[in-house]
Amino acid sequence: MMNVLLIGYGAIAQEVLKHIEPDEDANITGIVVRPGRVKEVRDVLLKRDIEVVSSFDELSTKPDLVVECAGHAGVREFGADALRRGMDFLVISVGALADAGLYADLTSAAKEGAAKLVLAAGAVAGADALSAARVGGISKVTYTSRKPPHAWRGTPAEDVADLDTLTKEITLYEGAADEAARQYPQNANVAATIALAGAGFKKTKVRLVADPKAMGNIHEVRAEGAFGVLDVEIRGMPLPDNPKTSTLAAHSVVAEIRRRAGPVEIGG
Repeated sequence: MMNVLLIGYGAIAQEVLKHIEPDEDANITGIVVRPGRVKEVRDVLLKRDIEVVSSFDELSTKPDLVVECAGHAGVREFGADALRRGMDFLVISVGALADAGLYADLTSAAKEGAAKLVLAAGAVAGADALSAARVGGISKVTYTSRKPPHAWRGTPAEDVADLDTLTKEITLYEGAADEAARQYPQNANVAATIALAGAGFKKTKVRLVADPKAMGNIHEVRAEGAFGVLDVEIRGMPLPDNPKTSTLAAHSVVAEIRRRAGPVEIGG
């Protein structure tokens, strides 16, 4: 049995809890939330044997895997500490790793604690193929994220266009993956995943588009190199409670937990 701790109790964490059942090879033993939310979340989870705490020190059971479901701030606050304590740390908010200093700190902490920093595949397919392609050399990677206007609310897109009145698509950002992840932290995690799996942040070109005709979140990846050409398109539906996040991103966390806990491992 693999013990799993969730960081945060938002839309992604709640989706994970819907799918990871108490009798699986992975067991959700705890959730870390802000001190002010502990009682609220405990009351919600009364029927499940899950500790709800505000720090690692309060846990009665050391988790094998810590799963970040709390955004970039959750990666910064808990990542290095978890890894130094010897707990593997699964990141869904991969865009946080566009910060080279943070990425270096997490890598160092993982070595120090003999633990693993694990990056969730998120809302896109092909990260494993990009990693393989990198062996022979990748010459070009482009990524386009196309989402309906409401999915870009609360981001710098509001300074680029009137999202409530768009009648045709507009490019919100075009440039390197690291800057895309910094400017659009809730929307560009896929860009960071692609960059880390493939050619790196500076060599991964990103285009972010608000499209009133988009039915869901559309991710398009094209890579070229010694291996040939890779084209991937995902037309994903957003989580009902969070239009900035694809359902597939949340389900990739569930899949990664099961992959690590189960007796058979495919890809990854």
